[in-house]
Amino acid sequence: METITIQWLLIIVSSLILFFISPFAKSTNQFFRATKVKKSPNTLVLTGSLIISWIFAKSITNAANLGLDYGIVGGVAYAGYYLSFAVAGSIIYKLRTKGGFTSIHEFLTTKFGKGAMALFSILIAIRLFNEVWSNTMVIGSYFGETGSKPYYWSIILFTVLTLAYAIKGGLSSSIFTDIIQMGLFSILLIIILSTIFSVDNFGAHEVISSGTWSFELGLNLFFAAVIQSFSYPFHDPVLTDRAFISTPKVTRKSFLLASVLGAICIILFSFIGIYAQTQGLKGQAAVEVGKAFGVVILLAINFIMITSAASTLDSTFSSFSKLLSVDLNLGKNLTFGRASMVAIAILGTLPVFLNAEILSATTISGTMVIGLTPVFMFWNIKVPKISFYLSIICGIVFGFVLVFKLFPEALIFTKGKYADLLWVNAWGILSCIILYLAPKWIKK
Repeated sequence: METITIQWLLIIVSSLILFFISPFAKSTNQFFRATKVKKSPNTLVLTGSLIISWIFAKSITNAANLGLDYGIVGGVAYAGYYLSFAVAGSIIYKLRTKGGFTSIHEFLTTKFGKGAMALFSILIAIRLFNEVWSNTMVIGSYFGETGSKPYYWSIILFTVLTLAYAIKGGLSSSIFTDIIQMGLFSILLIIILSTIFSVDNFGAHEVISSGTWSFELGLNLFFAAVIQSFSYPFHDPVLTDRAFISTPKVTRKSFLLASVLGAICIILFSFIGIYAQTQGLKGQAAVEVGKAFGVVILLAINFIMITSAASTLDSTFSSFSKLLSVDLNLGKNLTFGRASMVAIAILGTLPVFLNAEILSATTISGTMVIGLTPVFMFWNIKVPKISFYLSIICGIVFGFVLVFKLFPEALIFTKGKYADLLWVNAWGILSCIILYLAPKWIKK
């Protein structure tokens, strides 16, 4: 049987199994909050769900490619983003226990008004829209060249099959299937790594000595990731929705565990890129290593992409549905919730058929949301409502400055790739904090 035929079977069979074993949500609590007979997810379930919903196909591809480019430093640099879990878990714990808030939207509405909540909702709706096509395009790349018929059909089929089980149970389905997907991910990663480390000239020494700990060769990205972690998680409802479904203590513990374990998973996956580097392979690290080891490892890597993309996609559908139905109160019933999922699946897939320039134009980068940093870091400091808008708009401006390369080089103090990312974020966050607190100082 041809490899490509097995790949099609993997998508179809795995998705159908998940559809048949997924719970069917009969109440809005089950569909939007994943609660079953007033029982919420425990630490193990919530931790696994957090990790796999954030280890999406694109992040795995990036981790492997950074391992190829920068060795172990690349993997560690990308893992820096997983500080986001620890930050979000700690802040949301305080929002819930000290502030008494039941959602991010309630916090923003109470403190800054409905306009602030609406602006925030637009930002996260665009984020969710991006999540759909950015993950399904990775799947398509394993089935054919960009723009080819197999590429498009695999994306359509994958999206429809994932949508089917997401519609069945909402967030309940998403969290239930996350645990299965996390288990599959772990097994497949062990198979891939044990194969790589069975090669004679590749071991721990090669991994440790594969990178150079300098700004030019990876540390620019690491520090940029750490800085962004203080704002990045709050514009991702896939992550924040899971912060309100269990008790505050279980939630905080799960988020802290996910921060450490998620980072380890990303670093381990970067080993694939490090192996590619030692073998002189070029191109997409995960694909090239898969080809080098033959059908079994190529299919294992392919299946990891399918499971991780599916977990992110079903979570995206659930979060968009909750955003419209619960957070924006447009129709808190199962019919509207399920219709919202269909809408985001269609809208999120349309960009796949457009050109790359349009895709990059619709992307809200981590830099564009740095204005959220003071909003959440100083959540309990009383400030005028204008503070929210000044900080958010400042962050968006710095995001565009980075995209259009308008930042003055005199303010970039390191060299190499990602130097502009690091310093635009550093200066940007400083500016956002000053603008956030300025109205309070002026009022005095």
